[in-house]
Amino acid sequence: MPTAPRDVAQIRLDNALRLFDEFVAATLKHPDAAALRGLERRFAERLQIQPSYWSQIKSRSRQIGERLARQFEQLCHKPPFWMDQDHGPAGTPAPAPAPSAVDLSPSTPQDDDERFIVGLVLTYYRRHPQRARGRLLDLLGEVLTPSNTPAAPTPPRATAPAPSPAQESSAWQQVAMGIAPLKGKKR
Repeated sequence: MPTAPRDVAQIRLDNALRLFDEFVAATLKHPDAAALRGLERRFAERLQIQPSYWSQIKSRSRQIGERLARQFEQLCHKPPFWMDQDHGPAGTPAPAPAPSAVDLSPSTPQDDDERFIVGLVLTYYRRHPQRARGRLLDLLGEVLTPSNTPAAPTPPRATAPAPSPAQESSAWQQVAMGIAPLKGKKR
């Protein structure tokens, strides 16, 4: 006798729990005291929801709607409608995702630290867009524009060689040219 198809709410819950399992497994690859504390809170931050909302989802007092399912997929780098497909119970390991062109983009955050920083910048910008734009552009201008005084050496990232000051200046000028000037405050 065939089993009845599972409802989409249960499938989405199972997949959300699978995403949490993946998050825990990725975090525990490099365990330290800070990584082990607050995993649920950090997972909720990654999904851009409140930790209490994540708790309600897990306890089945809230369901994952269409919009939230798409948000989870996007923030966890899953293909569209991944949350609506049955991938088996949450405890079974998921196959490793194949690298895609999106994952290889230099502007896509590559790890939790980068996602955290991008999240902070977005939160700041969304709360105070004018002030954030000005301050962030000033900060990036200081960092990317070469100065006459030598800066303190920073260790190069293991994944890519450090760009030369000329390349940094050129990159900054290209970015700055594409940014519209700030409008003055209306009085």
